[in-house]
Amino acid sequence: MKSFRGKYPFGDFISYSNVSFTLKEVKHLWRHNGCLTTYGRHLVMKIDDFQKPAQTSVLCCNWREWEQPIIWFQNTTDAVAAQFFLKNVFTEMRNAASDLFGRPEDLQYRPNVFGELMRVLMSPSDNVREAVRWVLGDGVDPDISLHMRMLSNRSLRAAQAALNCIRKAIDNLQLKSRPKVVLVSDTPSLITDVASNISEFAEVVHFDYELFKGNISGKSGAGLDFRHTDWGPAPRWVAFVDFFLAAHAKHAVVSGAHRRVGTTYAQLIAALAAAHQPVGNSSTGASFWFFSSFQTNLLSEGLGNQVGWGHVWNRFAGPLSCHNQSTQCALTPLLPPAWWDGLWQSPTLRDIQRMKAYGIQLSGFGTFDESRLQSFCNSRKNVVRTVQLI
Repeated sequence: MKSFRGKYPFGDFISYSNVSFTLKEVKHLWRHNGCLTTYGRHLVMKIDDFQKPAQTSVLCCNWREWEQPIIWFQNTTDAVAAQFFLKNVFTEMRNAASDLFGRPEDLQYRPNVFGELMRVLMSPSDNVREAVRWVLGDGVDPDISLHMRMLSNRSLRAAQAALNCIRKAIDNLQLKSRPKVVLVSDTPSLITDVASNISEFAEVVHFDYELFKGNISGKSGAGLDFRHTDWGPAPRWVAFVDFFLAAHAKHAVVSGAHRRVGTTYAQLIAALAAAHQPVGNSSTGASFWFFSSFQTNLLSEGLGNQVGWGHVWNRFAGPLSCHNQSTQCALTPLLPPAWWDGLWQSPTLRDIQRMKAYGIQLSGFGTFDESRLQSFCNSRKNVVRTVQLI
């Protein structure tokens, strides 16, 4: 497909399909086709600000009844905001949200929404694709990708937990040939150590940005000496190469870390990799898995370090979490949960207070009172803004 490069964020690294439009393009098409004259309609947009609990209508309004052609769900920075629709007071909204995001109690049967969106809407730029092909060499996609978010730490326990998880993935695959593993990390110094251990039972490939001499490595601001911690300051071109390289995994993605396992970066890699597989595959199918590898110290206090609203294991870090477990290789949903009302999930005290601002009263067990939310919505006024663009 023809793409509109340079009109979206990170245009040097990502090409976007023309099935999507910028608002500027929509306004141009509205004028160009004479929609105001032909249909007597102005181009109107509704704006809902998620980060302002007193103003957002994500829980209390039926957006399916709105007539405006454009709705800007403002300040939605991760999957959590969108999944608020699962608890909207209107049945139509909840049913539509369940089709998109699955039900909280069925973590392993959730649609791969963001993976499919990425597959359709974006692809690596020519320069990034060149770098990915350079790494793969023979053109054969890897079987497994391992992402290690270490923040310059060299934790041996984290590396060992990840190795155990890779072995488990390989055992599940029952491959007839030597498996191929892609290794990506925000800590380049870790790669050599981990790669030497993996190479005992698998072929290891990774992007050595110091050796690569392609077009992207010579761009202004993207020199080879800037990558220190977490790929250095933007533009983080190596991160995009690593991302699309890891998303070539055919069978599994493993996430490991010094502190937070299953970060958004790893989630999106797994989602895109799964979306590239034949229709019908899922995180629980026989052909693709997403694993989170936990070392013992991360489990000693019940996943207490797994924090952050968009983080996949945050829902399991509250008072109901299990403590002092051994190293784990946990099957992980491609689409993380956003609520605390599923089995074995529990909110932290901070999250209980946050959710209260949105009209959600959660108990310490993560249960949710629908009647209280209905009363909250009945007491609110509709504060969504409407803006005429043309």
